[in-house]
Amino acid sequence: MTEITITRHVEGSKGRYVARVADAEGEGVLSYSIASPTMVIADHTGVDDSLRGRGIAHALAARLVEDARAEGFKIVPLCPFVNAERRKHPEWSEVFQ
Repeated sequence: MTEITITRHVEGSKGRYVARVADAEGEGVLSYSIASPTMVIADHTGVDDSLRGRGIAHALAARLVEDARAEGFKIVPLCPFVNAERRKHPEWSEVFQ
């Protein structure tokens, strides 16, 4: 199993999760906009070609869901990937708007 390290970066009304894998170059990123203290808009998810097939994008979406649960915000899934993951995981439904 690939060990993924995800860090969260927030600057003003923009944020992003950055995923890295110890044995590989490149990164995966899930960017979002903070619409309000209770609403985050998932804008885009992208993973470098060198990391594809390792579950990086799913790990980024899962981390966003985990933080939404912990911090009490809802997610608006503008990003097609996050929206697709939302449909695949009905157990996440309470954090999506």
